[in-house]
Amino acid sequence: MPVPLLDLKIQYQTLKPEIDAALMRVAESQVSILGPEVDALERELEAYLGVKHAIGVSSGTDALLMAMMAYNIGPGDEVLMPSFSFFATAGCVSRVGATPVFVDVDPVSFNVDPELVRRAITPRTRAIIPVHLFGQAADIDAIVAIGKEHNIPVIEDAAQAIGTQTADGRRVGSIGEIGCFSFYPTKNLGALGDGGLVTTNDDDLNIRLRQIRNHGMEPRYYHKIMGGNFRLDAMQGAILRVKLPHLAGWHAGRRRNAALYTNLFREAGASVLLPTSVYAGTSVDSHIFNQYTIRSTRRDELRAHLQAQGIGAEIYYPVPFHRQECFHSLGLNDADFPVSNELAESVMSIPIYPELTEAQIGEVVETIVAFERTSAF
Repeated sequence: MPVPLLDLKIQYQTLKPEIDAALMRVAESQVSILGPEVDALERELEAYLGVKHAIGVSSGTDALLMAMMAYNIGPGDEVLMPSFSFFATAGCVSRVGATPVFVDVDPVSFNVDPELVRRAITPRTRAIIPVHLFGQAADIDAIVAIGKEHNIPVIEDAAQAIGTQTADGRRVGSIGEIGCFSFYPTKNLGALGDGGLVTTNDDDLNIRLRQIRNHGMEPRYYHKIMGGNFRLDAMQGAILRVKLPHLAGWHAGRRRNAALYTNLFREAGASVLLPTSVYAGTSVDSHIFNQYTIRSTRRDELRAHLQAQGIGAEIYYPVPFHRQECFHSLGLNDADFPVSNELAESVMSIPIYPELTEAQIGEVVETIVAFERTSAF
């Protein structure tokens, strides 16, 4: 049977009356940008994430860019980050004229290796950006400790990890100086278009970030700093307010599906390497499984086989930052990133959305196991 990588229509149909009513509410109000819907969403997300300030913005990419601007990061500055992530993490650093410094990742969690972060710090390092990749927390306490030791702010890229928790129950994005989230439609909490969030517990940063969000303007038509048009529109705010109360249930569904995948793969004696659910003291309950990512030495052939059977699969990310053409001028040594290189050539994500049926999950597992057996894997 066909199994799509993601089917957002199921979620919409489940919430259709509430979402349609929210959209009509915005249309009738004719308040299209920021306004009461976004204000209410910010308060609700502050409570959910356990942060003092949540600032609705135009995208996860813009959230990262705003964080750079909030610290006046620019030419001559360096920002540390993993080499294995979505391009926005590095692109936002380059956009402000700073230099992204890439660090290899942990082979178990796929998240940045704190010890390599420590070794990469120089007098020009202005920020550290750990990424909570695929919905699993990075070793954030170790990274924050390194940041404090060197007086370097930590900007959490939690674009894929809204709701992910540490072992003691803190939600990622609430631990570093700034947290950055994405509401891209494929995220666990997705809008009907682009949207994002910036979080902080610092009152001064909150004021500055809100100014940056709206052209650096405060009060109206008075510009103390440079900003941009990073405002969240009211329609997205209203839709996200409808979805937020369902997020815990969707997380639970993804964890349930991940557990079923793992059990079925193990029972079948599959050769693919499965994602970890335990890292640096975090439990399975902390992982929100934005992606369920397996590893295979014949990844490309396996993906082609799945696609031929109508089963969705995606490769995140086939080209790590240090191999991207736009960063060739940095003169990086490919051999310094063995884990990122290996992951780029072996990882593949399979369907994990909460509405998947047991039969669909069984179909995915059976198709992968059959490929292994017929191909002398």
